Amino acid sequence: MSQYKDLPVTVEKPIPVVYDLGNLSVFDSNVIDRNDLDSSNSKREENLRKMTRDNAQLLINQLLSLPIKSTTDSAGGTSGQSATMSLLRLPEPIAELPREKPLPKPKAPTKWEKFAAKKGIKAKEKNGKMVFDEASGEWVPKWGYKGANKKLDDQWLVEVDEKHENTDKELIDPRTLNRQERLKLIKKNERQQKKNSRA
Repeated sequence: MSQYKDLPVTVEKPIPVVYDLGNLSVFDSNVIDRNDLDSSNSKREENLRKMTRDNAQLLINQLLSLPIKSTTDSAGGTSGQSATMSLLRLPEPIAELPREKPLPKPKAPTKWEKFAAKKGIKAKEKNGKMVFDEASGEWVPKWGYKGANKKLDDQWLVEVDEKHENTDKELIDPRTLNRQERLKLIKKNERQQKKNSRA
């Protein structure tokens, strides 16, 4: 490739080439002389290299016309020297490339899915993990840290649940009762997980 070192960086073509910088491609629609690429031509390889070099030069010229960002980052090597990196953002590709692998085959329905379709059972809709808290005007998680299920914990006045009236739980602070119920659920969940991991 040393013979191309002294060639100019500007390349002239009778018909301008089409670029797809997103795919790092050049489409050259210029007419090629059949004799230049004939297998009997001793300069065939040289002609191919020349065309390739010109189109690669055109592509590089276009890439260098894009906005370039330079950053100085530590190289991360043992020498500890800093390295300057030049970054350029490619535009969106124009040509769509074909898939490398075929489309995945649809999965066979499970026993439950077959049963649900037969009985007309619809899948339960997922409501999401967040709920809108009107008091704070923000979206908060339903459970967990700062969850909506802990609203009772911070309230100074709490209404007694109707289902606890005239029972031994009536005189227990609903805030602690709510916490205890959550702890019971957590312990029950942990027991269930252990049971499932053994199975």
